Amino acid sequence: MELCVIGAGYVGLVTAACFAEMGNRVVCLERDPQRLMQLRQGHCPIHEPGLQALLHSAMQAGRLAFSDDWQQALAAAEVVFIAVGTPSQEDGSADLQHVLAVADSLGRHLTHPCLVVNKSTVPVGTAERVARHIALGLRERGAGFVVEVASNPEFLKEGSALEDFMRPDRIIIGTDSAAASQCLQRLYAPFVRNRERILLMAPRAAEFSKYAANAFLATKISFINELAGLCAQLDVDIEQVRRGIGSDRRIGSHFIYAGCGYGGSCFPKDVRALIRTAEQLGYPAGILQAVQARNEVQKTLLFKALHQHFGGFMRGRSVALWGLAFKPGTDDLREAPSLVLIDALLAAGARVQACDPVALGGMAGRYPHALATGQLRLSEDPYACVEGADALILVTEWKQFRQPDFLRVRGLMRMPVVFDGRNIYDAQELSTLGYLYHGIGRPQVGHCKVTAA
Repeated sequence: MELCVIGAGYVGLVTAACFAEMGNRVVCLERDPQRLMQLRQGHCPIHEPGLQALLHSAMQAGRLAFSDDWQQALAAAEVVFIAVGTPSQEDGSADLQHVLAVADSLGRHLTHPCLVVNKSTVPVGTAERVARHIALGLRERGAGFVVEVASNPEFLKEGSALEDFMRPDRIIIGTDSAAASQCLQRLYAPFVRNRERILLMAPRAAEFSKYAANAFLATKISFINELAGLCAQLDVDIEQVRRGIGSDRRIGSHFIYAGCGYGGSCFPKDVRALIRTAEQLGYPAGILQAVQARNEVQKTLLFKALHQHFGGFMRGRSVALWGLAFKPGTDDLREAPSLVLIDALLAAGARVQACDPVALGGMAGRYPHALATGQLRLSEDPYACVEGADALILVTEWKQFRQPDFLRVRGLMRMPVVFDGRNIYDAQELSTLGYLYHGIGRPQVGHCKVTAA
């Protein structure tokens, strides 16, 4: 099929590359000149495992092209996917200016009937608004055709997006049109050959399903984090509790890992948007508000534990951080717990030594002054990162941080103290090696005498 994907961001690039991989011809429309130049030169502007190679393969085969020309991008399109950002506004609601601007442009530039599919995460009723904007533009031009609009939310996890797209748990198609439904089912058929995963529903239900899914996953995280806080007061190890409840099939083991909070481009934004929708309707959303509040508290716990360990005297302390991105497998720093921690450390006068496999560039852009003064030092080497450190904090559980040489690390550190923000280390093993271990919702293990900074 002939496809147009509007927006070469995270969702747009994955969508374009995966559809092109299945033999479709895709034009990806991108208005940012720098990003467009990168893509045309074969460089992927985001870090997502396997995406660079897939883009290159599709471009070499002539199935994927990038353009900033509306007429060129839409000329042969049978299906047009809208994949632009919907960031949070100050009141927490989703900002639809980019989505509606695309709808207005489609109304001005479309020359033939096609199916427009909203893949962006949008509030309930957005498909109807997009359809009205397109129809208005067509009427003003005197165009004698109708464009249908469907909802097809994405369920991609950063770090495993290609796998999620190629082997989806489910594909939600929101439309009241039999023709639109058949078109999208045909387009997605290669991805569900061995299992039926296509769910048909009304556009409003499809739009709400995306928010509901992310809000539920965020709720599981905040729930286990709240229990972890209670465990810390009761001298109970949350890891043992997690295994105890996770073995119940009604609960399951996914997303019940205690840690230093969730971040990224989806969970925080989508929870805020649902809360705002509820407020606008006068509907109490106490659970969602608690999920958000718990996560904000969770992001502060590592600094509070460190501050308490050093008796409130942080100035001049050297603190090593392993992991900066909000999760492994991505360079995304949006609402990452590491940012809250680094802000607090810098404000307290501590020196920060940070390591991440792919997110250092983004971090350098956020803290130019701290880098210039030497208060923040960035390193790609986890061992160089811990040299002279008074404490090591694991923030993001990248694979290279899971089984380090802790004997070597101890020899490099000034004081052998580990704050495990993801509960991935064996506390007793570290204690045997001479460390003081702090986890999230876990008893403190080991001893370490605090010396002057």
